[in-house]
Amino acid sequence: MSVQSEYALEDALIKQLVGMEYARVDIEDEAAMLSNLKRQLEMHNKNITLTSSEFDRVLNHLNTGGVFDRAKVLRDKYALKRDNNEVVYLSFINSNEWCLNEFQVTNQITIQGSRKNRYDVTILINGLPLVQIELKRRGAELKVAFNQINRYQHDSYDAGYALFQYVQLFIISNGVNTKYFSNNKQQSFKQTFFWTGKDNTRLSDLHEFASDFLKPCHIAKMITHYMVLTEEQIIKVLRPYQFYAVEALVDKVKNSNDNAYIWHTTGSGKTLTSFKASQIIQTMAKVHKVMFVVDRKDLDYQTAREFNGFSKGSVDETSDTGTLVKQLADDSTKLILTTIQKLNNAIAKDRYLSKITHLQDKKFVFIFDECHRSQFGDTHKNIKEFFKNAQMFGFTGTPIFADNAQTQTTKDLFGECLHKYVIVDAIKDENVLRFAVEYVGRYKRKVSPNEIDIEVEGIDTKGLLDSPQRLEKIVDYILEHHKQKTKFPDFTGMFCVSSVETLIKYYETFKAKQEGKDNPLKIATIFSYAANEEDPGANGLTDGLIPEESVILETTKINTYSRDKLDGFINDYNNMFGTKYSTKDSQSYYNYYQDIAKRVRQGQVDILLVVNMFLTGFDSPRLNTLYVDKNLKFHGLIQAFSRTNRILNDKKSQGNIVCFRNLKEQTDEAIALFSNKNAKETVLLESYEEYVARFNETSEKLLELTPTVSSVDHLPDENAEAEFIKMFRELLRIKNVLTSFAEFKDEDLTINEQSFEDYKSKYLDIYDKVKKQDEGDTVSILDEVDFELDLIQRDEINVAYILNLLVSLNKLNPEEAKKRQKEIIDLIAGEVQLRSKRKLIEEFISENLPKLTPNGNVLKEFENYWNEHKTNAFDRLCKEENLSPQKFESIVQTYVFANRLPRQQEIVDSLNFQPKILERKTLLERITLKIEEFITTFIDGMGGSV
Repeated sequence: MSVQSEYALEDALIKQLVGMEYARVDIEDEAAMLSNLKRQLEMHNKNITLTSSEFDRVLNHLNTGGVFDRAKVLRDKYALKRDNNEVVYLSFINSNEWCLNEFQVTNQITIQGSRKNRYDVTILINGLPLVQIELKRRGAELKVAFNQINRYQHDSYDAGYALFQYVQLFIISNGVNTKYFSNNKQQSFKQTFFWTGKDNTRLSDLHEFASDFLKPCHIAKMITHYMVLTEEQIIKVLRPYQFYAVEALVDKVKNSNDNAYIWHTTGSGKTLTSFKASQIIQTMAKVHKVMFVVDRKDLDYQTAREFNGFSKGSVDETSDTGTLVKQLADDSTKLILTTIQKLNNAIAKDRYLSKITHLQDKKFVFIFDECHRSQFGDTHKNIKEFFKNAQMFGFTGTPIFADNAQTQTTKDLFGECLHKYVIVDAIKDENVLRFAVEYVGRYKRKVSPNEIDIEVEGIDTKGLLDSPQRLEKIVDYILEHHKQKTKFPDFTGMFCVSSVETLIKYYETFKAKQEGKDNPLKIATIFSYAANEEDPGANGLTDGLIPEESVILETTKINTYSRDKLDGFINDYNNMFGTKYSTKDSQSYYNYYQDIAKRVRQGQVDILLVVNMFLTGFDSPRLNTLYVDKNLKFHGLIQAFSRTNRILNDKKSQGNIVCFRNLKEQTDEAIALFSNKNAKETVLLESYEEYVARFNETSEKLLELTPTVSSVDHLPDENAEAEFIKMFRELLRIKNVLTSFAEFKDEDLTINEQSFEDYKSKYLDIYDKVKKQDEGDTVSILDEVDFELDLIQRDEINVAYILNLLVSLNKLNPEEAKKRQKEIIDLIAGEVQLRSKRKLIEEFISENLPKLTPNGNVLKEFENYWNEHKTNAFDRLCKEENLSPQKFESIVQTYVFANRLPRQQEIVDSLNFQPKILERKTLLERITLKIEEFITTFIDGMGGSV
């Protein structure tokens, strides 16, 4: 049997299309196409009859600009001035009722340009050639057809009236494989897509593809609804999974009020999907507004840039909460992009509520970007309670499943998953690249001369990991291999490390190693520098979420060492690129952040050194290599790795991951979890009684091992300590669930609250021991035990809690007291609401506490100490800003009883003078900030202690 020829393939396709209600038309050349166009436009526009001169005016209008300009002409109506001076509006395509267009198919149209070209199969809609299909015989490479289209674009598409520049979609097929792509002169074969069913099953056979994708209603809908004309003058078409996701979201809004989420893997283009969904949903009559919500300022900026890149002015980015409130109240603003923090401020603070209360019953559709990060807390609850008629949709590449949930899953919060497109789908479709993961570095344990050296993988002690010798070897390795990894200068790299302290060492080592060398690698960095802000993910202790580093300048509790170092690094950057950034103010620091992002995308920075910044939500197709000296798992691992696997061109064949830690197990686990479409999504909560029984059963086992808190100190070996850690960790997990029940009572548990906290302290003692382990000694088996510090109830820790610890601290022997003091200081450092109080509390511990006798009244002494500092701060603020003490006191009391910050007029009324109009804005901003700082330090988070 002979192989099916290109001609036979073409003939079979045309017969199939005719059977799908395309009208077969014979068009040999441009003259025949123009004649057909006139008839089709007349039919499409209510059987209007156009005179020759009128049709000439239509052709002159159509023969305008290039491919991008014509795409806009296609979608607009044309005000035709008829011969009798009457004006009629001609439609070239019906976008609202996309099935009501005129569909034809023809083949072998010949156009004479710089060369004569004959095109295979053309689909005409209302007479315009909008879909061009190029076929190759079975067995031929598909890319041959792609290259042929590129030649046609160069040779003949602009000939005559250049009607073939109206082509929106190209389809290429060899019968077995079929792909589609948009008409874009910058197109790459990497930007050609297979069509699939809703379950991502590929429809690659031409007959299957045509029966689904080329149905008249579907192809018209793709052109009118699922293409995006960007500000960069590029026409983009949605990929199948993006299409199905948007269709599912639109259907949900039309036919229900149910919430839902979309699981599309990181790097698959969720921003374009969410933009298109927002764009369509905002036009629905029943929808008052669409709110696109992100959870960090850098993503706010980046997403707004991308949205407005798809369509200029399409989104109103909110610069502050006040602006957001104005946009919420403005009925003409249909699509708003904001951060979840600003949204929460708007609905939680009295000064904004009165302006938006009338919106509570309006139909709002919320779309949350990267919903795995931001939605597991009070904010989600606040939004649902305020917006009574809200419909919430989440987008995530890394959902929370039962396997890695603390309490709730993504499904618990958002309902069903409307569409899944996991990393294996994206790699199979070549919509993201594969990862090439290397594990570099093996460390030898020091032994006595009479023993044989043994190699130990995965040693994870801070002393070893941060040793200068190790860091130097890693820098040497990167300098030696970077150009090979990045195919220098085509691509760039990023290096993520465990802490700011380590980053500083790495940066200075890179600088020293390259001193005086010709054409050194361009190294840049950015990080936050809040005092003692340790990265809780540095040792893999979180559930995998990468902690946020603020791109808002820290103004209090600054680590001056880190800030001074960063200023020096920024100065290097300024010298490298002729810029003038610094950390002197928030705007300059944020502009520095934006400039780094731009230069990384443009390939001007060779290696970007980070702790957490840029590891999530940052897209740079030119970044192909990630160096990792940081423990990652679950979401954070996939998010970080996925910075490297964006499709760019044929030369970028994979994302390179170079791990200087043994992350193989974590990598395998994360990829398995987020590749499994059937991963368990629901945590089926059992009854309260069952969880109580499980807690008590586990606690009995714990008490068998360690009958008293002090017995933890006498566990015989590390195996016993590991057993204790595992059992107490299980108690943490169960109690974390138990406390979500309304009927929870501490009395139901066999371990009371105080004993539980004491055992928790021992749990943390062992954790600290592991952290401080010396690299020259033996490798602890406790390194392999997963400490779940994130399950410790941080929201319960306030000043009152700290004071209770101080009371017990004062009764311990000096050595034990010193150890506990370190724990308390570390605890304060880890609490956001205690950061403003940290200096004062530490000062009390170091200066006042030692003066007390063992039976001294710690609470009384602290109260006196605190009130003295509070009074001094109060008096200082009144004096600096010329405030009436009585009126300022009234402001403070209003906050205490109503939890409401002062309104601007209340601040004006509290002044001992009348501010000038021109000074008023700056003055009020400064005083408001100072009042908020006073309240944060001396009022919030006290827990009834003072």
